[in-house]
Amino acid sequence: MASIKDLKKDINYVLGDIIEAVYIVEAANNKQDSKEGASIIDNAIATFDDLIAKVNKRGVEDRKAHLKAVKEELETKAKGLVEELNKLG
Repeated sequence: MASIKDLKKDINYVLGDIIEAVYIVEAANNKQDSKEGASIIDNAIATFDDLIAKVNKRGVEDRKAHLKAVKEELETKAKGLVEELNKLG
């Protein structure tokens, strides 16, 4: 398992890239501030907050397994957001 710092960076970069992609797709389609795009951005921000809170959680029994589960959750939620983003374009 990579360091906690690297996991936090991964969370930030992945979800930040998804938010940036929403803005790019909306600009390319001349649909700024669409409800669908705003929903994807809100979900990405909520996912970010949730995952960072889980990474910072203290007192877990098996820290390594906990962080691995957070990383897997990041992957599944990011895939879901990308699927929503693909429908937007």
